[in-house]
Amino acid sequence: MAQAPFASEPSFDVLRWRDEPWTAQLALDLLPETNGPKVEVLSGSVIVTPHAGIDHQSVERELPYLVHRAARRAGFWAYPEINVVSGDDLFIPDLVVLRRSGGGRSAVPIAEAVLLGEIVSPGNRRKDIIDRPREYVAAGVPFFLRVDLRNRVPSIALFELADGEYRPVAAAAAGSVFEMRQPFPFSVDPADLLDEEAPPDEGEQAPPDEGEQAPPDEGEQAPPDEGEQAPPEGAEEVGREG
Repeated sequence: MAQAPFASEPSFDVLRWRDEPWTAQLALDLLPETNGPKVEVLSGSVIVTPHAGIDHQSVERELPYLVHRAARRAGFWAYPEINVVSGDDLFIPDLVVLRRSGGGRSAVPIAEAVLLGEIVSPGNRRKDIIDRPREYVAAGVPFFLRVDLRNRVPSIALFELADGEYRPVAAAAAGSVFEMRQPFPFSVDPADLLDEEAPPDEGEQAPPDEGEQAPPDEGEQAPPDEGEQAPPEGAEEVGREG
């Protein structure tokens, strides 16, 4: 093992000199807290993952907020990207639903998780579809939620642990309603999780270009052209009477 330099506070510099297997506790003790890349531990190795694309971030903003509101009504707590300890491994799932509040803690044991969720992006398909569910099954997490963003058509699938594997219990793609009943009732159209600009309302008139005079409203008399004399007030009514 390389000689450890003196460090007065947690630092990523430790990754340069430590050559022994890592554990979740070592990572929590020696590495600094960060709102940047994910720092996880799997099978003794530290895994650093940069932020995913903007679609991933959009879903990660919307989904935990909506799920948390539904989870609280059932007595659960939902969080985005918190430290989850499973033995010597440290996971940071995109969505975590706990049986009790995680307030005041920097990490929670995986045994407290009732549901873990992952958002699948092009660069992490194998991890989120195969590897992580396998780890969560081994830890006994009752439910797994997967959001897939393939071709920017989001879909959501819920899986329940049964006989040592996750079995699908609910699924829906954009334009339909995803609805689950366990571990708590929750429904959403997956399309609502992505940021899209709303198209203009049908029949809505665009504002005139600069210098272009907007047409008068219906029933409103346009002003006379320059040089044309406007009729005196009341002339039109008098003419009709005659």
